[in-house]
Amino acid sequence: MLSRLFRRLFLERLTAAYQAGRLEFFADQAALAEPAAFKAWLAALRKPEWVVYAKRPFGGPDAVLAYLSRYTHRIAIANSRLVAFDGERVTFKWKDYRAKGDARYKLMTLDADEFIRRFLIHVLPDGFHRIRHYGLFANGGRAENVARARQLLNVPAPQNAPSDADSTGGGEPQAFSYPCPCCGGRMIIIEIFERGCAPRYRPTVPNRVDSS
Repeated sequence: MLSRLFRRLFLERLTAAYQAGRLEFFADQAALAEPAAFKAWLAALRKPEWVVYAKRPFGGPDAVLAYLSRYTHRIAIANSRLVAFDGERVTFKWKDYRAKGDARYKLMTLDADEFIRRFLIHVLPDGFHRIRHYGLFANGGRAENVARARQLLNVPAPQNAPSDADSTGGGEPQAFSYPCPCCGGRMIIIEIFERGCAPRYRPTVPNRVDSS
């Protein structure tokens, strides 16, 4: 019943689009522009049984969003997941989300050509950008977009705080209390501790990803 219902609704919508002039035909299908030819073509489609496959998604919208989110801000694979390379085959770690606990972390070994092929599938074509590089605050047009938004909302631009050079007056550079020995810029004090005492601050090590 679902197959026949879908077939009828699909052909009705297709006929309506044809009568409204929203369909165009080219090359081998140019003859279908004639009403008689198009009608005969539709009649042939009504005879066979259509195959309609429909079922509920396994995990729903949350599962789809969780899957896509793993690819929006990261490359296909991080260096930390690469385990071994013997010159011909690459061994890397992968996560089986169908398993639970430690059983979901597994190893896979592929030929180098196949590994590179799978990696290149996740490389964006020229002109495409990942989500973090797109939108109102993208680096390419952030200043212009924000200025345009303020103009449309009739919001005045914020008054910038005086810079270190302006605070001295006369445009002369300011001598910082704690200059950096390398670049001469101002150093930011994170913590002061006495000699012989261990610092309480522990910097987080970023998860470096080689996107080259």
